[in-house]
Amino acid sequence: MSKASGTRIEAVCGALAERLGAARDMLSPLPDSGLAHDHVRIGETGALARVPKQSQLGLEAAANLEYQAACFERAAASGHAPRLHDRLAPGADLPMGALIVDLIDGRPLSLPDDLTAMAECLAAIHALPLPVTRSPLKDPGDPLADTFMEIMSQAVFIAGAGLDPDAESQIRAELQAAGATLAGDARPPRTLIAFDAHPGNYLVDAQGRAILVDLEKARYGAAAFDLAHATLYTSTTWDVDSQAVLDRAQVAAFHRAWLGAVSDALASATEAWLLPLRRMMWLWSVTWCAKWRVQSGGSVAGQNNENWSAELSEDALVAHVAGRVDDYLDPETIARVRTDWDGTDTGVVSPALTG
Repeated sequence: MSKASGTRIEAVCGALAERLGAARDMLSPLPDSGLAHDHVRIGETGALARVPKQSQLGLEAAANLEYQAACFERAAASGHAPRLHDRLAPGADLPMGALIVDLIDGRPLSLPDDLTAMAECLAAIHALPLPVTRSPLKDPGDPLADTFMEIMSQAVFIAGAGLDPDAESQIRAELQAAGATLAGDARPPRTLIAFDAHPGNYLVDAQGRAILVDLEKARYGAAAFDLAHATLYTSTTWDVDSQAVLDRAQVAAFHRAWLGAVSDALASATEAWLLPLRRMMWLWSVTWCAKWRVQSGGSVAGQNNENWSAELSEDALVAHVAGRVDDYLDPETIARVRTDWDGTDTGVVSPALTG
């Protein structure tokens, strides 16, 4: 643990004890496994404090907390997300505030065995009816164009990320392909999506249900983004506890499970988007990697509380992320991932094409 990280988590626990009226020894920090939050178990209450280190959406502290609270409130109706208990407003002691949510007693996903459980979890979230009032969650007029703009905002970091020329060339070719996808008039159906559906963000409970425990970036958009983020190489190898490399048949089986768990209407309207949005979600991931590589060495928060400084996390976590980023930006890795959609075998995406 870095000295800065250790000092911060002790301050967090002290502030939580004061706010909750709890003894300090009731509070147990969980291992530092994410770049955006500290997590603290609250004794035997069955609750967990989620304390933001930063805002991944670039929101000021109160708006960030409101957004995250809405994510949990909306997704909990699926039965596959923790319930929200309380929120602790931002203050001098907790600059970004905190949420109190269910502590999920479960194990990490084991892939490929838990692919169906993950598909059913996402299907339950995607099947939720659209509310009349969708704020404060993002609900862009064109979710594809909005995601592409996020990608382009991250792509500006490519030039300063020290990429191999071949890696940069391949990424820029995919940026052009994504632009071509946007040129058409057709769009996928809109549902509630997590937009952070990588396997490390789930726990499996005693009943075998996958619970999506990280919901800070939920929004209304295309379910195919979540399906991609759940199964891309850049997602399945991200988290140490759930790390796996899926083959094409396993990804196709995951898609079959999801298509069978949602309504016929949602399944038929989504299937054609599995491939193009898989490409776009991968682009989002690798351009984020370029951004992280550039920004992680800094110590000053970016605009509106977005801060990828390595000082906010334990040394081991930062080293792990750096290793993953190096792999994902390697030209050979990029070329291998692109075989998903280069025309040699599209069965990775569409069960209909695999028989």
